[in-house]
Amino acid sequence: MKDFSETRDFLSRQQLPTEDQASPSGRAFAGGGRFGIELSSANNPAIVRAMLALAKEYGIRISRFDECRGMVRLPKADISEMVRICAGEGIGMIFSIGPRAIYDTGAFVQSRNGRRVGYRLRGMENVVRAADEVRRAADLGVRGFMVYDAGLLMLLSRMRKEGELPATTTFKVSVHMGCANPLSARVYEDLGADTINPVPDLDIAMLGAMREAVACPLDLFADTAEEAGGMVRTYDVPDFVRVASPIYLKCGSSSQTRQNHLPSDAELRERLRQTACVVEALARHGLGEEQVGTDERTLGLPEL
Repeated sequence: MKDFSETRDFLSRQQLPTEDQASPSGRAFAGGGRFGIELSSANNPAIVRAMLALAKEYGIRISRFDECRGMVRLPKADISEMVRICAGEGIGMIFSIGPRAIYDTGAFVQSRNGRRVGYRLRGMENVVRAADEVRRAADLGVRGFMVYDAGLLMLLSRMRKEGELPATTTFKVSVHMGCANPLSARVYEDLGADTINPVPDLDIAMLGAMREAVACPLDLFADTAEEAGGMVRTYDVPDFVRVASPIYLKCGSSSQTRQNHLPSDAELRERLRQTACVVEALARHGLGEEQVGTDERTLGLPEL
C-alpha cells in the first residue's frame, strides 16, 4: 500500500500525476516526430556558421539553435544575419531575452543566497524593457524567445494573444526558471509556455510524471557544462524519447566548463562530437527516423 493516499486521491481527482512513473509517452510533435536536436551557445553569427559547418561534417541535422547571452548583447545586424541563416537552413532560432537579474544593478543576485533568484526580473521597469526587446526582435523576424521570468511569460503570452506579437511566436521556458516537478511545468504551460526546459538532473520516472502533466515539448539536457553538474546522459537519451516525447535534446554542453560564454573552436567541435554520440545512440535504438520536421511551430523558425 502506498503512503499519502489522501493526497494522491486528491491529485487523481484533479487529473494530475500522483507519483513519479516512467510510462511510455505516446505523444509526438504536432507535425510528426518525437525528438529534435538543439544546440546552445549559438551566441553570434560566426558561431552559428561554425556549428552548421561542423554539423554537416558529422552528418547531423540540427532542429534549433539557442542564443544564450541575451539579445541585448547583439546589434541589429547580428540578429538579422542569424535570422537569415536559420531561415535559409530551416532551423529554429531561440533568442534569450537580455534584461535579467545578473545584468541588473541589484546586488542580491550576486550574493550566496541571492543566486536562487536566477535570471528573474527585478521591478516593473525591467519587465517593460524585456517586452520591448521582444518587440524589437520580432520586427527583425525572430519568432523564438527564451524566457526566464514567470511574470514576463504571462505578459508575452497575452501580447501574442492580443496580436501585439505574431501568432507564430514561440516561448521557451529556460532551465533557469527551475522547473523541477510536474505541477510547476503545468503552471508554466498554463502561462503560455510552448516548450519547457526542466532542471537537468531529473530521473526517467520524474520525467514521465512531468509528461503526464503537460502536453508541450520538453527540452532535455543530454549533457551539461561542468558548472551545471557535468552530466553526460547519452545512455538515458532513448528513454527520454520513450517516456517524455515530444522532446528537444540539448546536446554538447559538456564541451564547456561554463555556460553562456563565447565557445572556442575546440569547444564547438567537441559540442558537435558529443551531439554525434547522441544521434548514434538514437539510431542504435531504432529512433533515428523520429526527428521532428521543419514545419513544427515550436522550432521558432525565423520569418524573413
